[in-house]
Amino acid sequence: MLRSARRRGLFGLPAHGTPARGLRSRTLLVVLSLLLIQLGSLVAPAYACGCGALVHDPSSRLTVNQETSAVRWDGRDEQIVMSLTVAGNAEEAAWIMPVPHRATVTLGDSGLFNALASVTAPVSRTRDHFWPTHGDWPFASDRGADASAARPAPGAPAVGVVGREQLGPFDVARLTATDPKALDSWLRLNGFRLPGGMSADLQPYVDRKWEYVAVRLAPEQKGRTLTGTLDPLRLSFASDRLVYPMRLSRRATNAQSLELYVLAAHRMEPRGAIGGLPPQVTYAGEVAPTGPLGRFADGERYLTAVEQSFPVPSRIDGDHELTRTASDRPFQRVVYEDRLLTVGGVPVWLLTVGAGLVVLVVAALLLVLARHRRPVVPPQPVHVPPPLS
Repeated sequence: MLRSARRRGLFGLPAHGTPARGLRSRTLLVVLSLLLIQLGSLVAPAYACGCGALVHDPSSRLTVNQETSAVRWDGRDEQIVMSLTVAGNAEEAAWIMPVPHRATVTLGDSGLFNALASVTAPVSRTRDHFWPTHGDWPFASDRGADASAARPAPGAPAVGVVGREQLGPFDVARLTATDPKALDSWLRLNGFRLPGGMSADLQPYVDRKWEYVAVRLAPEQKGRTLTGTLDPLRLSFASDRLVYPMRLSRRATNAQSLELYVLAAHRMEPRGAIGGLPPQVTYAGEVAPTGPLGRFADGERYLTAVEQSFPVPSRIDGDHELTRTASDRPFQRVVYEDRLLTVGGVPVWLLTVGAGLVVLVVAALLLVLARHRRPVVPPQPVHVPPPLS
C-alpha cells in the first residue's frame, strides 16, 4: 500500500502527465477513503423524517415519535433548529438533510421549543350551555380525560467535503455533490445505505447545486440506545427564499406529520400542500423579544405556527416554500370547556322545566276547583204551546 501510494504521489495524487480522468477518480477515492475512516461504518437503511433521511441499522428499531422545527428568516439568511424525539433500540443512526447554500451547524437551545409551545398554546375559555349533553345529569357517564453556497469549481470531485464538526453527541459532515449517483455512492461507502430511488429524489437538489449535511447520531454514553428527545441541531445558511426541505420524506413508509414554527418580519404560510393535507395555521402573532424565543428571533418578531399531516408520504412532490400572507392578522386557537348552566348548583334547565311543570299542575288544579265551585242551575221547564183548534 505504501509503495503504491508513493508511485501515485502525495495523498494518492497521480504524478505529472497522468490523464485528468485518473486525477479526478483518484481524488474522489482519497476523499471517500478519508471520510470512511472519519465517519466509521454505519450500514443501515434510510427512513424519512420531516426534512431529511433518517438512517439506522436494519437489525434495530428506531421510530420518530415527534419532529419539531423552528425556522427564522430575515430575507437573506435562514436558520433551522430541529428537534427529534425517537424511540427504539438503535445504538447509532444518521440524518441527512439538503440545504440550498453552504451551511454552518451548531447545537440548538433546548429551551426554545418549550418557549414556543408556551406562547402558541391554545387559550382556554368556558362556554355555558342550557340543555344537558353527554356527561351532564341525567346523561352522566364515567368518562376518562378529554383528548385534547459556494459552487464547486469545474473539474472538482463529484463529492466534496466542506467541513467536519463534533457537536456533543453528533458527528457532522457538510458535503457538496455534482452528481446524485456519486453522492449516493459516497453515502453508501460511508455507511449511509439509502433505499432504492433516493438518487432520483436527490437529483433536483443536485441540479440546483444544493449542499448536504450528514449527521451521525449516537447516545452520549456508549452502550446505550437512542431514545427520548435528542439535542436540537441548528443549521444556518443563506437563502433569499424561506424554504423547508421535505422531498426526501417521500421515502417514508409510515404517515408523517410536520410541526413548524416560523419567525419572520410578517405572517408566513406555505405556498402549497406539496402532497399532504392542507397546512393548518395554529398560531399567528407578535412575540416578546425575551428568553430563548427572543434570542432565536433576533429581531424577527412575528411568529407563525403551522401543522400538516402527510398520510401518504410517497405523494410528497417538493419542498415547502413559505410566503408572506396578505395581512398580519393574529390568530390563536381557543379550547372551550362546555359547562352546564346552573344556579346554586342546580341546573337551570331543571329549574325551568320544574317551574313549568309546577305552573301547569297548579293551573290544572285551579281549573278543576273552579268547575266544582260553580253553582248548578236547574233545568228550566220546556213550554209547549197548546194545539190549535
